[in-house]
Amino acid sequence: MNELHDVPALKAHLEAGRSLADTVVTGLDLRAGVVDLRRAPVADSVFLGCQLDPEVLVDLVARGALVFPCLPGRPYEAWRTSLYSPDELFSGFDPGDPCSYCDTPDARIYRHFRKTGGADETPLLEAFARRLHDHGITEALEALLARHPRVVAFMGGHAMRRDAPDFLQVAQMAARLAREGYLVATGGGPGAMEAANLGARFAHAPERLEAAVRGLARAPLYTDLAWLAAAFEVRAAHAEVLAPAVPTLGVPTFFYGHEPPNLFATHHAKYFANCTREEGLVSLATHGIIFAPGAAGTVQEVFQDACQNHYGTVRGQVAPMALFGVRYWTQELPVWPALEALARRAQWTDRLLVSDDAEAVLRFVTTVGPRDSARGGWSFCGASCAGR
Repeated sequence: MNELHDVPALKAHLEAGRSLADTVVTGLDLRAGVVDLRRAPVADSVFLGCQLDPEVLVDLVARGALVFPCLPGRPYEAWRTSLYSPDELFSGFDPGDPCSYCDTPDARIYRHFRKTGGADETPLLEAFARRLHDHGITEALEALLARHPRVVAFMGGHAMRRDAPDFLQVAQMAARLAREGYLVATGGGPGAMEAANLGARFAHAPERLEAAVRGLARAPLYTDLAWLAAAFEVRAAHAEVLAPAVPTLGVPTFFYGHEPPNLFATHHAKYFANCTREEGLVSLATHGIIFAPGAAGTVQEVFQDACQNHYGTVRGQVAPMALFGVRYWTQELPVWPALEALARRAQWTDRLLVSDDAEAVLRFVTTVGPRDSARGGWSFCGASCAGR
């Protein structure tokens, strides 16, 4: 359906004499005759969260429009039409007062999420509002991915320290990929995720990365009080090379809202439903995933990706999986043997690598790319009942 998200676009649509059939109008204040809807054909149109004068509301419904009301009393917009920016999530944050984070939209939405049941059973209207919000996030995310279809994701633990050697290595790999035109995506949080989003932002000034990482390292962990303030200071110190921004994506969740998202993703697709976020994050990485060391969450993502490759469930393709850190993935958290055995069974070992060499990882991801799965496309009806 055609979507209209601002009053000028709606006015232009109506002045051109076009029907509102199959059109969604979202989140606009249309009171006091801002636009004249009386003569427009509105059957099969949808108004989501718009403010309308009572007589206009009655007229629209009588002529076949579907009108869904605003859902007030929440620190987030249920009828959301765009991804979050860091500046929106952290609006009001003062680097000189790290505790000012508690007054930002990001923190207020998380408190509301917890107060209304968290991930447990929630009141019906709240559950409805969250689903609408997440649907809007998905639509906005799909629009971004349509503009940037070559996506490489980085997965890894939130506990990776900013002063650890692998933090800089991950950032440097991400910078290379972004410079070659890939959209770098992460889970949007601290640690390895922040490293990758940071690196992507410095795609065209890689010589500044080490200085940026040194600036961040004064607060090495996301549990440090100055963690977010240090990021704001680094962004300000390198503002001239960070604008215009190289796009880079974070996909965080309010389920893990106890830790702030990172400042360096230019777009945050922040969800309430962690299951939607996890599946979506793995699925959008059309050109592969680089797995830095992590714990249970990263292991979950490893096997989610392996499952998608094994059955060809995402676009019928197999995408590269590169595990960065041989000792970590073969001994400390030995997922490699199981992963290799799965890949051998379904014949996708050609899309699997474990290495300590950052250059080898980058060469693997950018050279092999995705390929069609041997298993993709099968269905019971298609195989057994064709032509029925």
